[in-house]
Amino acid sequence: RLNGQEPAQRLTPADMPGSHAYQVSPNGAWAIHTWSDFNNPPTTELVNLPEHRQIRLLNENAELKAKVSGLKRRPVEFFTVNIGQAIELDGWMIKPYNFDPSKQYPVFFYVYGEPAGATVRDGWFGNNYLWFTMLAQKGYLVISIDNRGTPAPKGRDWRKCVYLEIGVISSADQAAAARKISEWPFTDPERIGIFGWSGGGTNTLNAIQRYPEIYKTGRTGAPVPDQRLYDAIYQERYMRTDEENPEGFRKGSPISFAHNLQGNLRVVHGTGDDNVHYQGTEMLINEFVKYNKQFTMMAYPNRSHGIYEGPGTTRHVYGLLTRYVLEHLPPGPK
Repeated sequence: RLNGQEPAQRLTPADMPGSHAYQVSPNGAWAIHTWSDFNNPPTTELVNLPEHRQIRLLNENAELKAKVSGLKRRPVEFFTVNIGQAIELDGWMIKPYNFDPSKQYPVFFYVYGEPAGATVRDGWFGNNYLWFTMLAQKGYLVISIDNRGTPAPKGRDWRKCVYLEIGVISSADQAAAARKISEWPFTDPERIGIFGWSGGGTNTLNAIQRYPEIYKTGRTGAPVPDQRLYDAIYQERYMRTDEENPEGFRKGSPISFAHNLQGNLRVVHGTGDDNVHYQGTEMLINEFVKYNKQFTMMAYPNRSHGIYEGPGTTRHVYGLLTRYVLEHLPPGPK
């Protein structure tokens, strides 16, 4: 109910846990329903409402499901981690298929962390799921955490506490969770890496530069090193303007902490990015040069924000990132 006085009622079928999307007809009698969970690709069907009875199966993704079911993998594990002050963060973890709890594994964090989206959800991750599964097969614990400010159903304070603090609270929460996770007996605190794209790339930079004692290796894709260069309609929604909140813009921008870089860092960006403009990465490079910080950089000519245009691009991006992980965050238990 919308009156806020009654408990939430589940509308999706109880035997279909996961994530659901609906395209509902104007009269509310029909819907195209797409459902998936973390371990299984989507199924799309035509249903009638409110009974939610399947009328026609539109796309079962049978071929992809058969391939995925044949992979060496363990089902994802969802968990919560208490970072203090009664703050519980949600997370998921993919363990190696041959996981041995008596040994210690490197941890590979996948982060987004911005108010625009959440990563900890029971839905299909597409290419990234296949990549994460491959990394787990090689001997990594792949983990993702949703920090405060992300659109999780945790209430007003959870969402609004990051107002004027974008980049600060997110990276602090991620670091606090990483510290707790590094205390687990099967994690190796000396082999902790982090990766993210777009806003996740920004949080990757903040993590490895603000908390170098935790993160040894970072890979960032299309980041926002300086918040003053990002879209006003987004940035000013959460941070107001640079004139009104100069200290907030400084504290939340990874470029302010370039002098702290200690670990291994690879930066990837498309020079034709029309969302997170390439000039921000060039400014970050200048800061690294200024402080004699060593890093590696891959620019993809005239690619946009997702870096997928052109033959072979997607495979090249994943190959590039994979080799960097294997080289700088040695896989396997010890």
